[in-house]
Formats: sequence, structure tokens, C-alpha cells
Amino acid sequence: MCDKKWAEDVLSKIANKVEAECGRVKDGLPFIALEGRFENYGKVDVSWWTNGFWGGILWQLYNTTGNNTFRKVAEKLEETMDANFENFPCLHHDVGFMWSHTAVANYRLTGNEKSLHRGLHAASVLAGRYNPVAKFINAWNAPQMCYMIVDCMMNLPLLYWAKDINDLGYYEHIAKEHADKTLNTLVRGDGSVHHMSIMDPITGAALEFPMGQGYESGSSWSRGHGWAIYGYALSYRYTKEVRYLDAAKNVAHYFMANIAKEGYIPLIDFRAPKEPKLYDTSAGLTAACGMLEIAEYVGEHEKALYEDAAKNIVHAIAEKYADYNPDTDGLVGGASESYNGPHIHAPIIYGDYFFVEAVLRLAGKHFMIW
Repeated sequence: MCDKKWAEDVLSKIANKVEAECGRVKDGLPFIALEGRFENYGKVDVSWWTNGFWGGILWQLYNTTGNNTFRKVAEKLEETMDANFENFPCLHHDVGFMWSHTAVANYRLTGNEKSLHRGLHAASVLAGRYNPVAKFINAWNAPQMCYMIVDCMMNLPLLYWAKDINDLGYYEHIAKEHADKTLNTLVRGDGSVHHMSIMDPITGAALEFPMGQGYESGSSWSRGHGWAIYGYALSYRYTKEVRYLDAAKNVAHYFMANIAKEGYIPLIDFRAPKEPKLYDTSAGLTAACGMLEIAEYVGEHEKALYEDAAKNIVHAIAEKYADYNPDTDGLVGGASESYNGPHIHAPIIYGDYFFVEAVLRLAGKHFMIW
């Protein structure tokens, strides 16, 4: 089963494969592996929201193995992403995904001052997207439109980190205001989650709930639930506000109930039609990391609920979708961008990242990158 020895064995295979990928990726920014090879997404869109996850994989593995290959490639990636700071219109709400796993991770592990400045720059951009009247962080750069999305819960750790660095409480204040607004707007009473809402920028009222990356309006996009589980668990880590832990647990329970009947591999949307059956392994791996985070804060009799669910998810996905062949790119197949998106059941870099983090957590060797 998915015990510490299993995790250590898998970790060895992961490190071997990722080192081989480093030789092929070089200074690129991988996104999706099609036909066994990552495309260099840095040449497509250097500001793409997933561009930090490869760095996260590298810093996690550098931390646990000490292999300088991982560090050198991660440092080069960070330099490539500097182009974003020269093009303000391309910056968006996902700067947390992009620089928590690159600059902030580098600073935490090496003390690199330039990385510190990159991380603080990104945090100031995220803070600048906060609407103090409506009390949320505006997503994307759509003209004359205000969106709030559940994904942004995973960007908030960048603000908590910046608050700790500068001892400026308004960073945490912004993060908590957004977390509360998301909780009251996107998280439903049964633990299910809307992906997004169109917001009134003055009153802060939700005007409508588009389908986003789910099947339809009012459905339950599974990766959005992963963002909520882990995002609220992380907000509890930094604030110790119990409502955030309760929110993480509530969404986790809904997630567990829905994956139990699917062999612990989540559908893309829990409220989609029965056919076709479309899965998203990245949703499961994100949620698993969140459940393992929750397990750190509950009593011993409750702990097993979250740990066992996480182990079942990771093991089920690894058995069916993991690829440890060093000659191909992509660690985990079966990830899907969205229910109606172009890439379904493919190896996607964020699925790979959360697989690495989950395995490291189970081995007791992960680095708190968020």
C-alpha cells in the first residue's frame, strides 16, 4: 500500500526521471507532454499561469536529494520568468503559482537576495489586484469585468509569506478578506464549490456563476475543490483562524464522498452527466496534498480520515497513470485542463508537481513551498 517505503521507492524513480527531463527541457517552461515530450511554453506565453510548477518540482527534489542539476535548471527558469516583470499587462492573479515555486522557494532554501526581491515584487502585484470596496482579489485582466475564482486561494500563501518578510499586516489582511469572500460566495453549504463568480466591483455581490472549467453553471469542477481544500488548509496554517480549517474539512468531505465511488480518481466535474466519464488526476493529487495538510492540525483519531483518503488517491493514480520512464516527459497522465478544454487525460505539469509533493509528504521529506 501507500506507506513510507512505497513513497521512498517512488521518489527514487521520480528523481531519476526528472533529472533526465532536465536534459531535455533545459531552459524551457514545460506545460503539457504531448506524444511524450514537453513543449517549451516559454516560447508560447512566458506569463502562462503554470510556468512556476516545473520550478516547484525542481526545488522540492533539490531539497531532498541535494542534486545540483535540479538547482541549476530551477535558477535558469527563474531568470527566464523575469521577462514578465517588464510587461505589466501580462501579470495576473496567478503570480502566486508562478513565483512561490520559483523565487520564494529559492530564497527560502538558499537565501538568494534577488529571488527575495522577485517574490516581493510578485506579492505587491497580487496585493494590487485587491478591490478594497468589494473585498476580493480580481482575477484575470478582462476589460470591464470583475471575476473571483476559487483558484486564487492557492495564490494567497504568497501574501502570507510577504507579510512575514516585511511585517506588513495588510498583506495578511488582503489574504483573509479574499479568503472570507470566497468562502461566503463560492463554497456552498454541502461542501461543493463554484469555480467562479462575476462580481459587482462596488457592492461585492455575486452577479452570476459561469461554468468556468466545469461542465456548466452550478456544477462541481473537481480541481476547484482541490484548490479550496488545500487553499483553506494553507490559510489555516498561516492565520490559525478555525473557520478556514473547517472550510477545508467541509470541502474535503464532499470530495471524499464523490471519489469513493470512482476508485479514488476524481471525475473532472462531480455534477457532469454519467457519460462520457472524464477524469482529472491533477484534481485528486491537489486534494491529497490538502488532506495531508489538514491532517497536521487535527487530533489523532481524526487524522487517519484525511491521511487514508490522501493515500488512497495517490496510490490509485500512481498505479494507473504514473510513468517513470526516463525517456519520456510527464510523470502522471490523466490530467485535464477543463471539462470542455482542449487537453483531457494528458500529463500536465501541475499534476506532476502535486504528485511529487504528495509523494514527498508521504515519505516525510517535503519542503513547505507554499
